Amino acid sequence: MPITIKTLIDTFPGQASQAAVWRPRSRWQRARLAVAPLLGRPGFLLALAIVAFALLAALAPGLLSHADPYATAPLAKLTSPGAAHWFGTDELGRDLYSRVVYGSRLSVSASLLAVGIALIGGLGLGIVAGFAGGRLDTLLMRLIDVMLALPGLLLALAIVTAIGFGTLPVAIAVGVGIIPGFARTTRAEVLRIKNLPYVEAARLGGASWTRTLLRHVLPNAWGPVAVLATLDFGAAILATAGLSFLGFGAAPPAAEWGTLIANGRSFLMTAPWVPLLPGLFLVAVVFSVNHIARTLEETPR
Repeated sequence: MPITIKTLIDTFPGQASQAAVWRPRSRWQRARLAVAPLLGRPGFLLALAIVAFALLAALAPGLLSHADPYATAPLAKLTSPGAAHWFGTDELGRDLYSRVVYGSRLSVSASLLAVGIALIGGLGLGIVAGFAGGRLDTLLMRLIDVMLALPGLLLALAIVTAIGFGTLPVAIAVGVGIIPGFARTTRAEVLRIKNLPYVEAARLGGASWTRTLLRHVLPNAWGPVAVLATLDFGAAILATAGLSFLGFGAAPPAAEWGTLIANGRSFLMTAPWVPLLPGLFLVAVVFSVNHIARTLEETPR
């Protein structure tokens, strides 16, 4: 009697069902399976919407606000929030909502640049330390320990004082300050992965260290680094806003979140919406970024 697929299924039902469960899926199907649990979390969706709003405001602020953020109206100064001005107006009659929206460009771009600098520098140091080992690893880690011993804001203040004021110097200073976290995380992942059997098999098969690094080590070490980058994006927003609040950021009348809060602190008693609403928006964006990072960290990959 010829052996058919039906005969095999009837003979080995357990093995057949197990094979059906473990059949390979495409990348698109795996991505859908990974994203599906996240779509059922209202908190995650709300955080994603807030971050998407901030990113859209940074890319195309004109889509979210049609008012000129620099147009003054002395007769409408310190107007409370309402239908005409959602966030009210400041001491010069400028629309505060428009200034918050247009301020996203400087604040978000500075934070992204800071995370990019930290990501490139931290990945480079972590990969070199993890692969080289020995004295070079010890030397690089001692340097990272020294940087970690210094408070991040103090280190950023020292750097921005040395290279000058402005959005770009603030981004560079914040980025250098968060390099140690990326370096340590990358080094730990490289040390964990480079001794795994499939990496050793690739090396025994004749693959170079560069090929092994690009095809086997970095793709498997990227998960924790990506989560850390998301977390540090929120920290970078806070740090850049803090430096701008202290006067190291963009010069007035540029709209920047930290500068808006600093300018409005004089009206905390008479017009509390001037400093509070930009501050609450900043806090909402940072909390949303942190919530997204924590959710991705808890989600099994």
